[in-house]
Amino acid sequence: MKHFLAAVFVVGFSLCDFTNSTPRPSEFHLEGDYLLGGLFDIHYVTSPLNPKRPEAIDCSSQIFVLPNYQRFQLMRFTVEEINNSTTLLPNVTLGYEIFDHCSDTLSLPGILELISVNGLIQPWPEPSKNRSKVMALVGPFTSTQSVTIAPFFMMDHIPMISYGSSASIFSDKLKYPSFLRTVHPNKDTIDAIVMILQHFNWRWVAFLNSDNDFGIDGLEMFIKRIKNTDICLAFTRALDNNNDYKEILKQIEAQKINVIVVFAPKLYAEAVIKTAVHLNVTNKVWVADDGWALNKVLPNMEGIKNIGTVIGVAQPLITIPGFEEFIKFTKSQEPKVDPEQQTLCNQVCNCRNLTAEDILAADPSFSFPVYSAVHAVARALHNVLECEAGRCSDQISVQPYMVPIALCSPECPTGFAKTQIGIHKCCFRCEMCPQETYVNVTEDPYQCVGCKKTEWSEAGSTSCKLRLVEYLPFTDIGVILVMVAALILLGLILAISVLFAINFNTPVVRSAGGPMCFLILGCLTLCSLSVFFYFGKPTNASCVLRYLPFVLFFTVCLACFVVRSFQIVCIFKIAAKFPKLQSWWTKYQGQWLLITGAFSTQALLVLFGFSFYPPRPYNETSWYQEQIVLSCDLNLAIATCSFIILPLLCCLCFIFSYMGKDLPKNYNEAKAITFCLLLLIITWIVFITGYLLYRGKYIHALNALAVLSSLYSFLLWYFLPKCYIMIFQSHKNTQKYFQGLIQNYTKTISQ
Repeated sequence: MKHFLAAVFVVGFSLCDFTNSTPRPSEFHLEGDYLLGGLFDIHYVTSPLNPKRPEAIDCSSQIFVLPNYQRFQLMRFTVEEINNSTTLLPNVTLGYEIFDHCSDTLSLPGILELISVNGLIQPWPEPSKNRSKVMALVGPFTSTQSVTIAPFFMMDHIPMISYGSSASIFSDKLKYPSFLRTVHPNKDTIDAIVMILQHFNWRWVAFLNSDNDFGIDGLEMFIKRIKNTDICLAFTRALDNNNDYKEILKQIEAQKINVIVVFAPKLYAEAVIKTAVHLNVTNKVWVADDGWALNKVLPNMEGIKNIGTVIGVAQPLITIPGFEEFIKFTKSQEPKVDPEQQTLCNQVCNCRNLTAEDILAADPSFSFPVYSAVHAVARALHNVLECEAGRCSDQISVQPYMVPIALCSPECPTGFAKTQIGIHKCCFRCEMCPQETYVNVTEDPYQCVGCKKTEWSEAGSTSCKLRLVEYLPFTDIGVILVMVAALILLGLILAISVLFAINFNTPVVRSAGGPMCFLILGCLTLCSLSVFFYFGKPTNASCVLRYLPFVLFFTVCLACFVVRSFQIVCIFKIAAKFPKLQSWWTKYQGQWLLITGAFSTQALLVLFGFSFYPPRPYNETSWYQEQIVLSCDLNLAIATCSFIILPLLCCLCFIFSYMGKDLPKNYNEAKAITFCLLLLIITWIVFITGYLLYRGKYIHALNALAVLSSLYSFLLWYFLPKCYIMIFQSHKNTQKYFQGLIQNYTKTISQ
């Protein structure tokens, strides 16, 4: 190796004449604290040269390639952008030494200049001494160029960051330990091409590849990729400068191949397409790789529309802010550089007639990879130099091998998604995914994905968990106890009804309301039925039936108690003062009109509300992230209209009960009704408080208990005392006893 490098050095440096003149301003050179190398094939050698003696090629005499010149300018712009930044490498400047690398084998002087130290090249025994002044190399473009020059840089682990070399061989880190790239490898491009073929069910295809490292590797990848598919490789041919493209296309036509994959650089691809236009080849599908998919020349070619359809796999196009302004400024201020006074070989471009518009209109493929390559080096230096607070450390000696391991941003912890900073995907901040979301780094590390409604996750999760479905089954011990209480209520109602029927004509039953007592007991029975629909999995029917019976028939109960309170007050107080009101109430059966009116109004409101938005099954997921509580959705805005009647009736009960607080004891229902209403209010305050604090499955049991408590309050505190009198104090259940109470009350009032 030592002898090989020494020989290369002697030959390479003797092949190019250098002048001793003072260097003039050059687009190819910029001084800086840290130097980057750059290789761009601004010119291209179309045919192999066979010189009689070893000599370096003058690239400026070869064919000019505008897109590559645009990439060359993009590296200059990126370095200037970084040098002007106050956040990236502050108080540190980057320089560059760029060469026109037009030939794989005849552009060695530039390579040797980049790896030399004080004009000498040799494998240094001590890795920390006598390193090249170049921190990293941006380029070259093609895979063949990279294969040729990589050994020069790999021996000292100088980073090579290629913006176009996609051959699979560079993934071998044993051979290429410091080789990096900012483009997808051929494998990814071939995978995309095969996916296109499979999507459209194209099975009979031709594959034309360039006869170089890039094309041969692409063909090998393609054959390997279609091995277990239905795709058949009907024809293949390697393309070079000596191909007879007419003959190739004729053979394709003869085999009736309609899909042609062209995996080759733009010069070969243009030659194939031009020949197809000339031969009037029509109705073909041309699949382009990323090297010519965005070609700007072919779309303007006469007759191009007749060749068929062109589908391309391209590198992502990203607009780079400020580049257009840089090109326009550069072309307006371009210094006059004399080619004869260039300091080094191949650092001149005979492109004086180019306008800014020409450069900007060039094929933008691989522009962003150039931009990313320069920024990758800058970010690495930024981290190695421990830059922070507007300054970088000047106590750190940076070696090229330190650069590839540095990152713009460290990897995010588990459960954190990346949020891109600027236009670089390698620069990002980490944000924890909130509850009910997760991040899948293998699919998209930049997005927190929401969990399904049946799933949940904690903050900072990488997957979702299934929610536990919760509801109250009929076998739950709490449910059983509530239903037993409801059945006991029904038994008590039945027993009280029988007792009241036996004692129907007694003063206690008549003072309690007579026939109205049976209406109240019947409504309490119907209300209790709603309790049984709070349990089990909710359905449309059960959701309606858990509200409808209670709302309708409890309204009747309250209306009956309003009537009872009013009638007693009317008999003892209002009748004397307002005899006509008493007469009207008696004549038109006012008590039944009020009860019927309350029931009818409530029924209409319920019918109206439930028609627009009936109660329906609902999955409660907002309160407990790990659970789905099966519930019923009741639209409170619509239901409020029907619910408002219940508190209004309660208020009327209180008013009439207060007015009758001093009536005879056996006729005074005020205390009993008031106590029932207080229990009712306390019950629902407790339920509403619980509902505001807790939404688990047992809230339904609490709701059922509130309903039962409301029913029990009237049954126990209104009807049970009267049952006690009828059973244990029958002497008070006589006409004589009641008349004595009335006479005593009359005497008290008169006094």
